[in-house]
Amino acid sequence: RLLQFPEVLTAFARTGTAEVATDPMPQNISDGYVMLKPVDQWPDPKKSKADLEADIQAALEQLPGNAYELSQPIQLRFNELISGVRSDFAVKLYGDDLDVLRRSGNRLAAAVRGVTGAEDVKVEQVSGLPVLSIQPRRDALARYGVALADLQSAVSAAIGGREVGEVFEGDARYAIVVRLPEAQRDDLRNLDRLPISLPGGGTVPLAEVAQLIVAPGPNQISRENGKRRIVVTANVRGRDLGSFVADAQAAVRQVSLRPGYWIDYGGTFEQLQSASRRLAIVVPVTLALILGLLVLAFGNLRDALVIFSGVPLALTGGVLALWIRDIPLSISAGVGFIALSGVAVLNGLVMVSFIRGLREQGAGLDDAIIEGALTRLRPVLMTALVASLGFVPMALNTGTGAEVQRPLATVVIGGIISSTLLTLLVLPGLYRLAHGRERRTGSAIASAQTSTDAS
Repeated sequence: RLLQFPEVLTAFARTGTAEVATDPMPQNISDGYVMLKPVDQWPDPKKSKADLEADIQAALEQLPGNAYELSQPIQLRFNELISGVRSDFAVKLYGDDLDVLRRSGNRLAAAVRGVTGAEDVKVEQVSGLPVLSIQPRRDALARYGVALADLQSAVSAAIGGREVGEVFEGDARYAIVVRLPEAQRDDLRNLDRLPISLPGGGTVPLAEVAQLIVAPGPNQISRENGKRRIVVTANVRGRDLGSFVADAQAAVRQVSLRPGYWIDYGGTFEQLQSASRRLAIVVPVTLALILGLLVLAFGNLRDALVIFSGVPLALTGGVLALWIRDIPLSISAGVGFIALSGVAVLNGLVMVSFIRGLREQGAGLDDAIIEGALTRLRPVLMTALVASLGFVPMALNTGTGAEVQRPLATVVIGGIISSTLLTLLVLPGLYRLAHGRERRTGSAIASAQTSTDAS
């Protein structure tokens, strides 16, 4: 099915645990790797990777008996190492009874599927593995005088094997294990005839003293902090992770659980919350440092605040650019806002420094503002164009890493446009308002001096 897509070069899978068990997995899980052709070889080079993933997901869902989850190899591994799950969002349900966990997990999955943006919603498989159960007939064992331990030992030796010696090849040592051939181990009729030794001599068929049943049993039993748990996982597409988690948690709270069962959350959003907490500290500190450096540069808070006024409008432009491109707010976008603050302040710094220089040379306030705005037009535009055009390739990128580059570049470009407009149009007016009192005071003093001279 994967090779039917013209964008796919080849596909292969790894099932279970490899010989070097750096990634232990049960035998019911396969990691499928899809190698894509270069984008210029695609029938539609403008097709995004997200659209291709959606098409592949829709095609794989038509194959029965499996649950598929699309991710990146490194992203998948880090998610599993950090939070114990492979998805963006996970609901961990804890309890004792696997059947109750499975039923409750299905209800939780149904609630998560109803949240906008939820994709690849699935419940961890905990049942469905065929298990050979050997149930002893205790009345028959007592009648024949066979101990339960002897029955277990005989069945274990026939199916699992019994070590009878060792063989040496150089420094290597290998165990010699004797057991029934695979064809007989897999045939229940042969196992029914397995001879069980009697205490007084002779044998009796296994079917006389035990019942062999093949029935679905636990596929795997996962534990966390010593408690059984089952995981409901989901990936997020088409919206930001933070708002999705809030909606998903609200939906999960509507599902009632039995006493003794509780839920916890995991997944990539844990790193989002951690990064958000760090940004809540980093962003104010960064803005405070910028304002402090401006005060040190100009020697007064008034000019520093005039220049710093470019930051709010720059942030507004960044948010507006994200909204226009329908890109959710993310950590990379938050980093873009930090970079944008410095660029926005730089433009204001160029103009205000020049205006202050003209005033120190004796120019009037209005004349200095007009000449400074006209003279610094080219430097401000050059600074804005260099910074914004440099981010255009990142903003339009659709290849590897685009999900990180696009939000950052979009924020910077949109914010630079709005901050440039502020610097050229609004900042001169703010500077005049901030220093208008000085002009009025100076005019009053000059009038008083003229009156005194006339007297």
